[in-house]
Amino acid sequence: MQRKSDKNEFQCSLILHREENIIHLNEQFFNTKHYTKEKTKEKTQEAKETTKENRLMKTVEDSRTEQVHLIMHQHLNAGGRLFGGMLMQWVDEVSGVVAMRHCGTYRVTTAAVDNLQFKEPVYEGEILVMIGYVTYVGNTSMEVEIDSYVERGDGMRYLVNRAFSVMVAVDKNERPTRIPGLIIHTEAEKGRHEAALLRRDMRKERRDAGF
Repeated sequence: MQRKSDKNEFQCSLILHREENIIHLNEQFFNTKHYTKEKTKEKTQEAKETTKENRLMKTVEDSRTEQVHLIMHQHLNAGGRLFGGMLMQWVDEVSGVVAMRHCGTYRVTTAAVDNLQFKEPVYEGEILVMIGYVTYVGNTSMEVEIDSYVERGDGMRYLVNRAFSVMVAVDKNERPTRIPGLIIHTEAEKGRHEAALLRRDMRKERRDAGF
């Protein structure tokens, strides 16, 4: 009788173990299904964000551009510092690359450049880091912020200049053409976008005043 009882207990234990395995597999299936459903929902939402009112939408990171220059003798002015005209050229290059990446075309042109103030000198042998990104997008034009830093031996970066370029996309007939919209994700991007709107209004006021 004892052996039969032990056998019954073993069979009950085996059945219970199988039931626990089935429950575990069901939970895994439910979690996987739920995860897949959530990911599908996220992708659907992302797809909705990338097309708004039949307009292609892009993020700031889609066109963010970083350029690094080692300052050499040919980049200096007579005083031994970085030549301002050299920095202006690089600012225009970076803003052009950002605009091309955002618009998806090489047909972009510079309409205006604001705020060329040299806050920190740059000397031969130092590293100049330039970072450009879109701050505001209109219908055919955009504002690009270009931050320039000098990277010194202590590993720190010091702001040299912060410029704002207005770039316009054109078609093969040199006429302004519509460009993708801008998706704002972070609080920093939101702050830069609001500041860009103020600068847009200031440019309009200067233009109306004849500047």
